[in-house]
Order: sequence, then structure tokens, then C-alpha cells
Amino acid sequence: MRKNKEKTKRIGIDARFYGPVGKGLGRYTKEVVDKVVALDRENEYFIFLSRENFSEFVSDNPKVKKVLAGARWYTLAEQIFMPYLIWRARLDLMHFPHFNVPVLTPVKSVVTIHDLILTKFPTVRATTLSPLFYKVKNLFYRIVIWLAVKRAKTVIAVSQFTKDDIIRQFKIKPDKVVVTYEGVSDLLNKGLDDYSHDKETLLGYNIGSPFLLYVGNAYPHKNLEGLVKVFSLILEKRPGLSLVLVGRQDYFYNRVKEFTGKYWPEKSPVIFPGFVPDENLKLLYSRALAYVFPSFYEGFGLPPLEAMAGGCPVISSNKSSLPEILGEAAVYFNPEDEEEMKRQIEKIIEDKNLQQELIKKGYEQVKKYSWEKCAKETLGVYKEVF
Repeated sequence: MRKNKEKTKRIGIDARFYGPVGKGLGRYTKEVVDKVVALDRENEYFIFLSRENFSEFVSDNPKVKKVLAGARWYTLAEQIFMPYLIWRARLDLMHFPHFNVPVLTPVKSVVTIHDLILTKFPTVRATTLSPLFYKVKNLFYRIVIWLAVKRAKTVIAVSQFTKDDIIRQFKIKPDKVVVTYEGVSDLLNKGLDDYSHDKETLLGYNIGSPFLLYVGNAYPHKNLEGLVKVFSLILEKRPGLSLVLVGRQDYFYNRVKEFTGKYWPEKSPVIFPGFVPDENLKLLYSRALAYVFPSFYEGFGLPPLEAMAGGCPVISSNKSSLPEILGEAAVYFNPEDEEEMKRQIEKIIEDKNLQQELIKKGYEQVKKYSWEKCAKETLGVYKEVF
């Protein structure tokens, strides 16, 4: 009996990003947390949650305990109170699904690095802060990332591209970094026959005409202003077309709206439906002419995979991890070449056979990515650290 007790480990996971509150990172955190605690009935788990998502996380595993961690991410409070909560839980290991690892973390840690956007795109356009304060905070972020990577027992990267980026930038041994690909939402994997395609739902989002689709946030590296500019050129020959940009309204989306207003001061063909729940996203994916992903930099690129799972042809940037993740199931363009972007989008719009071919390839491509597999590999990382 004593031997079994010694085998049991106390594992903490920082789940303050859990669910929609954390956007794309929230998806990763939710899927990993839910599936790891469902798979592992041997070890004890302490799931650190924010006030916004504390009630959202539910588990039937009796060895799971929820911990309220009120400190917001990227704050001084996080640096002070998270180490205390971790120490109080007497953990053997702490997993941080993001780089924001408190400098004074008192136990062994695993950190997931999704990308190095912060160091690749250090621009004040990516923040609401004043230039001076942004520079100070960016420097602090860089120190935190550097310490997180150096101190972690294992670093999880979500793509080979990101692993190579981490090794180059931080000069660490390759065997310290483990690649665990993300998965695709189970809801989208169920296909398109489990609900009714409701025209009223589309009209509720003011979507009535043939449309191109983007789903994700509006940070500057996503290149949405470049997409809007190219769309304005496409619209000259196809006046009935719409561009739908899906994402929770925030400072960055408002800035894209302002940019759009320069082209269409009054009635705009660019539609901003805000946050759209998964069940309605399936409808948008199934009705869109194509999903367009014009990003300059991605550590993984989950949104275009989810578009593929929803039966939508994908046109993607050829930068960073995207060719690795999307394979032959997408048509690519250089996001810095507006003419090429325009040409590839028009090619998809005009070629129905190509649309069907990409849909078919997309369904096959998403089979390579499973949250269940991601969780099993993450659990394997924990055990290796022990």
C-alpha cells in the first residue's frame, strides 16, 4: 500500500486560459486538461483556474482538485501569488500551457511553447500600451520566456517548426524539446449531418451572399488588413461577394474595422459577426467558398485545420509551420505578395473541382491530428520527468 502511495504524483496544470476566455490557447488548454485527467486515474491533479472559468471545468475524476488562482496572466500578481499556490499544493510537477511561467516557481516544470511571435514581431502595433511601457513589458516577457525554457525539465512544442525555432533562439539541446501536435475539436470531427443547416442562423450574422471566411484573432501578424486590401481588388470583378471575419470583438478587431472603413465608408461587404460558437462555426465552414489564412507567422495553425474538419476548402499563407501542418490539403500563397494572394483566392472561387478536391484532402489531413493523442503524449512527458 505504501509503495502505491509513493508512485502517486501531485501534478498541477495552469488552466487559467481554459475555454473561450483564452481564445486559441484556451482551446489547447481545455482539450489537454480534460483529456489528461480523464486518462490518468493514478496521479493527483490540481487544476488552477481563474474566476471566469472556475465553474466551467468539471471532472468526474476523484483525484482532481480545482484551485482558484485569481491572478491575471502577464501581471506582477501572477509572479507573486502563483508560486505561493503551487507551493501550498505540495506539487511534484507543474505544467504551464503557455510561456508565462512565474520566475519563482518552486517545483519541477513542463512548459508548452506555441510560438515565438513575441520575439519575432516585437511591434507596438500588437499592443494597446504606450511605446515606452510596451518596450519595458516586452523585455520582461523575453526574460520570462528565456527563464521558462531554461528551467523547464521538458519543453513541449506544437510543431517541428516551433521546436526548431526554440532550439535556434535559446540554444538548448534538441532532446529537451518534445513535439506534440495539437488536435481538432471533437465537435467538428463529427461531420455535418448531425444538425440542420439553418439559413436563419446565417442571416442572424448578416451573412446572405457567397462568402470567404476567416476565423481567429486579429493580431497584426495575422495580416487581416492585407486580406481586406486583396479582397477589395477581388470585389471589383465579383461585387456580390462577402468576406466574413470571425473573432471576439476587441481592440485589434476594432482596428481592422477602422481599416475596412477606408474602403467602404458606408455599407461594407466585410462582415464582423464577433464570437461564433462551435455549432454555428460548422455551418459557416460548410457554406463558405473557402477559408483564407493570410498569417505571417504561426506555431501550429489550428483554425485552418478546423475549417478542413468542417468541410471548407483552405487557402493559406506558405509561411512558418503552415505547410508542415496543412500538407497538400491547402492551396498556398506568399502573404507578402498581394497579387499572388489574389490569384490563388480567385483560383479557388472559380474552380469547383479544386474546391471538392481540397475538401476531400482536408478530411484526410485532419485525421493526422487528435487531441486524445496530444493528451497521451503530454502525459508521457509528465512521466518522463518523474
